[in-house]
Amino acid sequence: MTIQTRRERERAERERLIVTAARDLAEAEGWDAVTTRRLAAEIEYSQPVLYSHFKGKGAIMAAVAVRGCEELTADLRAATEAAEGAHGRLVAVGRAYTDFGRRRPALYDAMFTHLVDLPFATPEAPAPLQEAFGELLRAVEPVVHEGDDPALLTETFWAGLHGLVTLMRSGRLPEEGHDQRLALLIGRFAPLDPAT
Repeated sequence: MTIQTRRERERAERERLIVTAARDLAEAEGWDAVTTRRLAAEIEYSQPVLYSHFKGKGAIMAAVAVRGCEELTADLRAATEAAEGAHGRLVAVGRAYTDFGRRRPALYDAMFTHLVDLPFATPEAPAPLQEAFGELLRAVEPVVHEGDDPALLTETFWAGLHGLVTLMRSGRLPEEGHDQRLALLIGRFAPLDPAT
C-alpha cells in the first residue's frame, strides 16, 4: 500500500467517523446538539481536523443526507422487489418510506427538512439522491396514465408521503390514522382492482 493510498483511506475513515458521529448525536439529541465543537469532542479530533473535511455543520448534514439516501434507496428497493402488482409495489414503497421517516427522524430531517447544500431534482444531484428518487419512480411508473409526466407524478406521490411523515411527526396528524391515510393516498394513485 502506498503512502498516498493509506492517507486517502485514513481520510475516508475520518469522514465516515465524523458523519456517523453527527448522525448518532442528532438521532439522540437533535440537530441543535450537533456542533463542530461537540463533534470534535465525540470523535476525539480537533475542530481544525473537522474543518479539513467539511466546511461546517451544513456540509456535515449534507454528507449525512447523502448517506441517508443510500439507506432509503436500499429500503425502497427491497420493498419494491418483495411486492407484487402495481398497487402492491406502491403500498410497499409507501410503507417503507414512511417507516424510514418515522424510525430515523433526525436522518430524515437532514435529507428532506433542513436546508442543506445539495442540488435536488437536477442532473447535478448526487447519485444517491437520484437513486432514491429512481426507486420511487420505479414504483409509480406502472400507474402512469397516457399524458402523465412520470417524474411529476412521482414528485406528487413523494410529496404526499413526505407530508404524512412530517405532519404525523409534528403531532399535527394523529399516529393512529397513519395506515388509513397511507391507504387513501395509494388508492388515489393505484386503485385496488376488486378482481385481485
